[in-house]
Amino acid sequence: MKAKFQLHYDAVVATAQGGRDRQEDAVVLNFPIGSHHGFAVLADGMGGHAAGNIASNIVVTEVFSELKMQSEDPKSLEQDINATLHAAIADANACIKYVSRCKPEQDVMGTTVLVPVLFEDRLYWISVGDSPLWLFRNGELRRLNANHSMAPEIDEMMRSGLIDLEAARMHPDRHCLTSVLMGEDIAKIDYSEAPTRLQPGDVVLAASDGLEFLEEEEIKSIIRAHRHQPSAALAQALMDAIHALDDPEQDNVAVCAIRVLISEKSDRPVPGAEEHCRADLVPEASEEHVADALTVMSQKNANGSRVICISKKVSI
Repeated sequence: MKAKFQLHYDAVVATAQGGRDRQEDAVVLNFPIGSHHGFAVLADGMGGHAAGNIASNIVVTEVFSELKMQSEDPKSLEQDINATLHAAIADANACIKYVSRCKPEQDVMGTTVLVPVLFEDRLYWISVGDSPLWLFRNGELRRLNANHSMAPEIDEMMRSGLIDLEAARMHPDRHCLTSVLMGEDIAKIDYSEAPTRLQPGDVVLAASDGLEFLEEEEIKSIIRAHRHQPSAALAQALMDAIHALDDPEQDNVAVCAIRVLISEKSDRPVPGAEEHCRADLVPEASEEHVADALTVMSQKNANGSRVICISKKVSI
């Protein structure tokens, strides 16, 4: 018998410019009111290349518009999700090629892209580049997508004893990308052939590699400490930790944090749900008349962070 509950999401995006001259990261999300599906698009323009900010905004705009247009029919979208995501990436890459040819001063532009798409308890994604997609569950943080940079090869050299840990961490080629959108053939594309099943209490975190100025253990600790709080609090805590580093070389940062919550009670127990989501269960007295409403708020604070909060329930 199918459990009588649905999942909904508390989602947020945040950005910080860091120590760079301009913001080359772009991120946007879409979780419609009352729905149990949504998606985010995150792109990290290539530092050191002309017009990296233009490339990232092209990709975010192109992929978002394609998914938004098809998301009116989520069942059909999910059936063709991998084909749709590949086509959207190809179209965005073609757009970069067109713009770079039309404007010679911007003939070298590139960006990563990361697109998580959620349908109830099912997470799909596509990614090119090194922007990480993590799943936090039961106190552990696990990367879901491939890292298209030299970092995995350098880490393997460290594990094989060819170099030590410090040399691996500081290797000058560590962040060199092995796949990127530049208007040419895409060397590698990572995607989920089958969905990752989500559980109440999970946190999905998409980010540009600027967040990895924090150690993974610190990221995990911050999520663990804020997993019961709104995603806006979690995103702000991550940004506060980045600012506390006070690193003059700090890269741009973009994050999208998505908390997975229960919308309705189930006649059967859900593993981990009571511990993680008790405060998020729909009140029994109004269970038949509650919809998930999403309120969007943006704020620019003194340290340059921008937070867009999406989270609320209202009775109808």
